[in-house]
Amino acid sequence: MRVIALGGAGAMGRRGVRDLATKASVEELVIADRDLEAARSLASRLGGRCSAVQVDADDRDGLVGAVRGFDVAMGTIGPFYRYEAKVARACIEAGVHYVSICDDYDAAEEVLRLDGEARDAGVAVITGVGWTPGVTNMLAAWGAGRFEELDTVNVAWGCHTSDTEGKAVTFHTIHIFAGSVPSFRDGRTVWIDAGSERELIRFPEPVGEVYVYNLGHPEPVTIPRSFDVRNVTLKGGLKENYFNVLGILMSRLRLSTSLTGTELLSRFFNAVLPYLEKLDRPKETASACRVDLTGRAGGRREHLALGAAAHMDLLTGLPCSVAVQMVGEGLVSHRGVMGPEACLPPQEFLSRCQEGGILFFRGDDMKEPLDLS
Repeated sequence: MRVIALGGAGAMGRRGVRDLATKASVEELVIADRDLEAARSLASRLGGRCSAVQVDADDRDGLVGAVRGFDVAMGTIGPFYRYEAKVARACIEAGVHYVSICDDYDAAEEVLRLDGEARDAGVAVITGVGWTPGVTNMLAAWGAGRFEELDTVNVAWGCHTSDTEGKAVTFHTIHIFAGSVPSFRDGRTVWIDAGSERELIRFPEPVGEVYVYNLGHPEPVTIPRSFDVRNVTLKGGLKENYFNVLGILMSRLRLSTSLTGTELLSRFFNAVLPYLEKLDRPKETASACRVDLTGRAGGRREHLALGAAAHMDLLTGLPCSVAVQMVGEGLVSHRGVMGPEACLPPQEFLSRCQEGGILFFRGDDMKEPLDLS
């Protein structure tokens, strides 16, 4: 297969690119990035099948021309509330399958509206195949198969602030704490305040317990489209809770409710975060997610808790690489725009992620390894 990695030289894209470069099924891998020097440097380290080109996601014609002729495009250009729909449209126009790590709820809503265009073009657009959404959706899909009737999917994520260096992550974090965000409750979408309903959740170590809040993520947008379920919630939080409190405060003061405000705040925090992290950096950093499912199984009400942990780049980049491979191998027959839970075989997907180094757990204490066999 021929793959083009859009944003492939970035913090999240690099990990997926490195995984794709090791696969015999990937005959050609082009790293496409606004930073051509970084893309060339990465390509030179990865070997002969890899090359680099410069792309600008704001240049529609250039983007269409860059992706045309490839089998699959991997999308890691953020922030996704600015770029997901633009990149997806370019791939649809070029007739190229697209797999992204999109983690913004409004971007997911926008790109889902392109479903008809993608179907007509015979293109699969799989939005949100990273850590959360992505691993979370696929844990939900795997777990849903253990229930006769699924009622609730509660998704949560937690991470150390210093577990990533990506600047787009800061844009995303400020964005998801702002204003009202979607949740799926009692069979319908409702809008709730970001940063509300604080809850202490246990994740796999070394993340452990984290205060989490309602935040803006795509799981409540895509999962209800895929499963017959009454409730889908999403909460998240940073291990260092003062960052969560700061995010909520910025939202309450309406400092982050516009694109301009978000970008100004993001630039400020990207400048000062390295100094703040030195004051409270843990010995080991990680990111984690947890999915709690409830419903009826064996004629009685049951609860199943599933989780995963790794460094953020692995937990985000590897699943996207796995999904790209599965599309290129012909394991996805669906066409149109969808979340990963709607089209990827969960057992195969999670097993490949596990082989790549992501750790999976089950149980309320998040200590028992998950047996995927």
